[in-house]
Amino acid sequence: MDKILGNLHNTLIAGLVLAVILFLVLHLGNVGEGVFWSMIFRWMHTFFGVLWIGLLYYFNFVQIPNMPKIPDEQKPAISKVIAPAALFFFRWAAALTVLMGLIIALQNGYIVEGLTFQSPFVVIGIGMWLGLVMAFNVWFIIWPNQKKALGMVEADADAKKKAARIAMLTSRINTLLSIPMLYCMIGQGQIPV
Repeated sequence: MDKILGNLHNTLIAGLVLAVILFLVLHLGNVGEGVFWSMIFRWMHTFFGVLWIGLLYYFNFVQIPNMPKIPDEQKPAISKVIAPAALFFFRWAAALTVLMGLIIALQNGYIVEGLTFQSPFVVIGIGMWLGLVMAFNVWFIIWPNQKKALGMVEADADAKKKAARIAMLTSRINTLLSIPMLYCMIGQGQIPV
């Protein structure tokens, strides 16, 4: 058991194997059909979405509020090790969440309707746009500024401080947007528009 749970990669592989077994047991007759692949992409969309938003909430509920409490000599453990690793999974989870969501919309024939707010896809369309804005923020505002703030690229002390503030505020914007975005994602089909 320690060989599986003691190693993150082994744990993830074991979880994937269990999921595949479950998919096959429950849907063996549907493998190869559109419904099966739609379900696979929904599952991946949800997995990457949970990873993305989970890390967003980790940054905003745990790391950012507690950084001032950490003694200066211990901060490099966060800024040089933990934050870069978390930001790697954060930005790639954002990209893969969006990609899987767009594939789902394309598969189900509502990508144009969703992105242009046509009925009955207004709710999911709002959720899609909120997700796209959030992913844009991750890749084009938060990540470039975090690289400066964490010293991954050259920047003087003032530039680092300014970059850290921009990254934090944009992360807070994403936290704010995540709440209605999640509402829209689960609300599609449940809310008459």
